[in-house]
Amino acid sequence: MPGIRHSLNYTLRNLFCCLLILFSAAACEESSEADRSTKNTVDSNNSEKLILVSGVTGRQGGAVARELLSRGYRVRGLSRNPGSERAQQLARLGIEMVKGDFNDIDSLNQATQGVYGVFSVQNFWEHGKQAEIRQGSNLADAAKQAGVSHFVYTSVANADQNTGIPHFDSKYEIEEYIKSIQLPYTVIRPVSFMENWEYARADIENGVIYGPLSPATRHQHITVKDIGRFAAEAFDNPAEWLGVSIDIAGDDHTQLEIAGLFSRVTGKDVSYVQVTWDEFEAQQGEEMTIMEKWFENVGYSVDVEKLRGNYPWLTSLEQYLLENGW
Repeated sequence: MPGIRHSLNYTLRNLFCCLLILFSAAACEESSEADRSTKNTVDSNNSEKLILVSGVTGRQGGAVARELLSRGYRVRGLSRNPGSERAQQLARLGIEMVKGDFNDIDSLNQATQGVYGVFSVQNFWEHGKQAEIRQGSNLADAAKQAGVSHFVYTSVANADQNTGIPHFDSKYEIEEYIKSIQLPYTVIRPVSFMENWEYARADIENGVIYGPLSPATRHQHITVKDIGRFAAEAFDNPAEWLGVSIDIAGDDHTQLEIAGLFSRVTGKDVSYVQVTWDEFEAQQGEEMTIMEKWFENVGYSVDVEKLRGNYPWLTSLEQYLLENGW
């Protein structure tokens, strides 16, 4: 099937990846529904707080920065290239762009000066496990030295469950390091991004979704916009969020349900085609195969219905598709 190889090369790596990929009973403090309800008005005190956002030109960091701006915070964006077109677009929104590199401790020390809070995200796929751990630890060290009041780190759902997935384990090591140096923290653990479906748009418009998971296997998603809202909620309500680690998801479907959802939204017949594990591994490698097999045998475990009861603004996959031109 000639379409399968194309899809595996250009779609699956991102389709099921959680770069992030975002409630852990052992690590989470219980808060009431009222305590964690979303604020609809800008807190005038927010304008006195400066938040450093790493990964600001990426999906998660960009979503967090925009949400913080909408709530009246001052935002400083960390970028290796603050003169880039993407960085300058953010600067025009009112974000203070500063040059910084996770491997350059001095630049991180300068970037964290005078900030109230930090949003931290690193990229395993660009740097690898040990580099990700080192970079996440470097930013935490800089925040600690600067006396940051609230450090929000974005990890990945189920990172604390000994998954054996390298890019899950690396994030958990960063979580543990943040706690070990006694930073005032919140850990947000998202599942796979709804935005990853954009990489599959061409194939889906041609009526096919390819993947190695069984048709009845469930998989959870969240939109980065909602990750931004959770991060902002943490900064808005430190009394309720400090010391909290929370797994977050906005929706939960089987592979067949996802295909049916795309059919309904696009008005086209979309089918799910399961590829073999051997073919998947040949194209995507060991790391991705380890993760996908974990999805098949274990999978994310967010109680989406309960979470939605506390946060009714969570975006469903269907809502995301309708809002993004599908």
